[in-house]
This record gives sequence, C-alpha cells and structure tokens, in this order.
Amino acid sequence: MPGPRGFYIGLMFDRAAARHGRAPVFLDRPLDLAPDEGTELTVGRLAALVRGAAGRLVGAGVRPGDHVALYKSDNFDIALLAAAVQRVGAVPALLSPKLEGAVAARLLERLERPWLLTDAGKLALPGFVPAAAREVLVVPGPGPGGGGAVPAGGRALAGCPVAPLAGVRVPGVREPAFISHTSGTTGLPKLVVQSPDALWQRLRLQRLVAAATWRRETVALHLSFVHARFYSALDLALNHGNPLLVAVDGGPESIGPWFARHRPGAVETQPNVYIDWEELAGHPGRPLANVRYYSATFDAMHPRTVRTLLEASERRRPAFIQLYGQSETGPVTGTWYTRRDLHRLDGRRVGRGLPGITRLRIVGDDGAVLPAGATGHIEVSSRTRAQTYLGEDARFRASLHGRWWRMGDTGFMDRLGRVHLLDRAVDRVEEVDSNLRLEDDLMERLPELREVVIVAGPDGQAVPVVCTRGDLALDAARWRRATEGMPALGPVRHLPFDEVPRTSTWKVRRPELAALLADGGPVPARGTRGR
Repeated sequence: MPGPRGFYIGLMFDRAAARHGRAPVFLDRPLDLAPDEGTELTVGRLAALVRGAAGRLVGAGVRPGDHVALYKSDNFDIALLAAAVQRVGAVPALLSPKLEGAVAARLLERLERPWLLTDAGKLALPGFVPAAAREVLVVPGPGPGGGGAVPAGGRALAGCPVAPLAGVRVPGVREPAFISHTSGTTGLPKLVVQSPDALWQRLRLQRLVAAATWRRETVALHLSFVHARFYSALDLALNHGNPLLVAVDGGPESIGPWFARHRPGAVETQPNVYIDWEELAGHPGRPLANVRYYSATFDAMHPRTVRTLLEASERRRPAFIQLYGQSETGPVTGTWYTRRDLHRLDGRRVGRGLPGITRLRIVGDDGAVLPAGATGHIEVSSRTRAQTYLGEDARFRASLHGRWWRMGDTGFMDRLGRVHLLDRAVDRVEEVDSNLRLEDDLMERLPELREVVIVAGPDGQAVPVVCTRGDLALDAARWRRATEGMPALGPVRHLPFDEVPRTSTWKVRRPELAALLADGGPVPARGTRGR
C-alpha cells in the first residue's frame, strides 16, 4: 500500500493485509472491541476492524490533528483503536491500563482537550474524572455485556455512524503522530511525542535483523500495548506473513500451555517477564522447546534468566537478542547471546551502538567525554529521538546537550566500544558500585529468588528487597553464603512478588519501593535478620 516514508501504525495493518491478508493471528483472549471474532483471526480481518473503527471515529467528529487519548482495559484492541485514530489523521495518546485513575486524569489535562476512548470499567475508577476531555467515547470493556452500560456524559463508539473514509489521512513524517508515556519509575509519567520519521529510523536496522531471524518463525509477542516498542515488534512480525501470537496474560500458568500448543519460534516480552518464564523450562509441555530467537528491549537481562531460557530451547542454535533503550530514543545498543556464550554472560554489557543509527559516549558530570573504562553518564546521538515531552518541553531540553541525549543511566564503555550499564542515576546507592550488578550476582547464586531489588534505606544503607518463588522463607544460611564478599547490606526485606510496585513494562518503581521501606512497608524476610 503506497504512503509516505515513515513508520505509521495507521497504515501498518492495511499494508500487511495487502501482502499477507490470510496470515493467521492467534490471541489468548477475544477482543473487547469484537468479542464474537473469537481468538483466531487473520491479518486481513484485523485491518477491516481498524477501518471500521476509523469510520466510526470520523462519524463521531474526530478530525486530523486532534489528540485522542486511549485509556481502556488491557487487550490487543488497544493497538487496533490506536491504528484507527492515526489512520484518520488524529494523534493517538496511549495511557497504560495500569495507571491509577487519578494519574490518568492528570495526564489528560496535558493533552489539550483530547477526545477520550475509554470503557465503563475505567470510568468507574476512583479518581478518574475526565473533565479535561473534549468528549468521551466509550468502547466495550472485558467480560459479558462489554463492561456495562454507557455512563452519563459518554457516547458509545459502536453507536456512532460509520463515515466513509476518503483515503487515508496521516500526519507528515516529522509531525507529531504518536504519543506514549514514560514508565513513571520516578514520578508522574511524561508524555513522549513521537514522529513517523524517528520511529522509522528505529526500525530500519531491525527489519534487516528480523528478515534474517523471524522470517520463517511463528512469532509470539507479550508486550505493553501502550509502548512504542510493541508497534515496532508488531510491524516486524506482520512483515513476513507467518503465524502471530499476541498475549495479554503473561503468567507462566497461562502462557505455558498456550506456547506448548502453538510452538513459537521467536518470542519477545519484557525482561522482568522473562524472569517468571524461567519456570517454563521445566514445564511438561515443553513450551520453549521450539524457540529459536528470544528478544528483549528496555533493560539488561539477568544472566541466570538468559542461560535458563537458552537451555530450555531444543533448537540447534538458539539465540537471545537484547536491545537497550528507552521511550525517548528507542533501542540504542544491541547484542546477542548463544549457548557458546553461556560461560561468559555479563548482564551489564548491553552491546554496541546500532550501525548507522546511533552513536554513544560516556561523559562526566561536567560533560567532558571520559576514556574507556571510566564510569559516567550514558549519552546517545541519533535520529531516533522523540520530539518532546508534551507540555514539558523545558524538561525534555534539559536532557539534551547539543545533539547528545542523556539517557539517565550510568555506565562505562570498554575498549571494544561496548556499553556496560550500571544503574539509573537517580537509583544509585552510595556504598554500592552497581545495584544492578549486585542483583545479577544474587539472582545467580540463589535460584529461589524470583526478584531482588537493591534500594537505599532510610539511613542510606543498601537494603535488599527479595521476592521468592512461592513466597517461601529465605534460608538464612544460604543468604549468608551468597552475600560473602559483597558490600555490607542492610536487613533483608521480604515482599510478595505481586506487591512490588511496577510500571506497565514491569519495571520496578524503585523510589516508590524505597518510600515503602521508609514507611515500614515490607516485612523482614523470615530467618535472614542479622546477616
């Protein structure tokens, strides 16, 4: 399908359908938007649903250039609605289903009188008062009846007339076309404005890699539907017409049988989800046996997790592809591991800059470039950078130093040009060289750990917060042996995994966790006090 040169989610489904309309798409739950479609669709049918939703948006009054906030219960139809919004020339602003109602309401205020696409369940949330919205369009929610009746003040999208679509209207390649938000690990999320050109620059090299890896595989995706990375990965998966799996529920008890049935050969999810999927290595259905390529973006991976997943595959040469980046830049470095690398895995080494796309450097507090091996701030120069933070341009510009964007992470570059990620700058604990490296080591030495997070306690001491598999007690003697030779740590705190504050991409909200400690939150781990 012809169109401007750039990455447009509004064109993605039509373009894929023109080439691979019959390609199968398997969902782990029916679409709220079209529950009667079931869980087995085709790319062509998805494209038709996008066109239908686009017609109703025009019929409702949505026009090119309008902001349309999308805040609904978690499901793949978030992507279909976002594509429909952009297809009519409007700008989708995707708000995570995990956001509390009061936070979503505050973000609406920044969007300059947006339309709001939501469901009855979200409208009933405490604190969600969408007074800043121009108009509320209600889409079906999960469950029987589509989430209930349309609340007062809202209009059902399904009741809007289907206006004819006179071609496709999308923003220019360097105009605002897509608004996502940051993970919010350090406070209220920032609204990140993306252009089609920047999103396309992120995709160029990845399409070449996907053509050599994902091309012949059934692809499975379990990613946040409100993150730009999901749309990049979805485009890569749709390009080759192979079977596609899209999962909402990433719990091992759900994803294991589903993978055992569909046998994916390429898989992508968030790094912290992969930790949970370690237990799939011992699943009787062998759900990971056919995986040839694992892929992860956002953060570095624990070596234990990479090793477990690669060993679970029964393919001849499985590989783990890792990209490091953030919402503002997309991926900026890449590396990969095979079984031959298992003896020298380094969870902090996130690879080199992407050829022809990104350049990286390490600088000190004064902005001076540091030599190889010296720890400082990680900065990147690229054409993949977002345009601004909506309503907070000064805050966005504060991270720019000429053409260099400061990532907010500390690390170093070795003599081979590989970047080593140590910590988020705001999460540094004075007595620890790298929280993340210490966490890698603890995860390696204690397989019973489902998660461990090092945060600064009220007195500045490094405090380990642990989650164990099955929430079992942590053996005091094993903990003492595991921490021998490590920096002095405070008393271990134990927290059930589901109570760890997280973002939509499963990142731990470390400042919030530290505040919980200060308030006397997580209980001491049984049997580990007095290390």
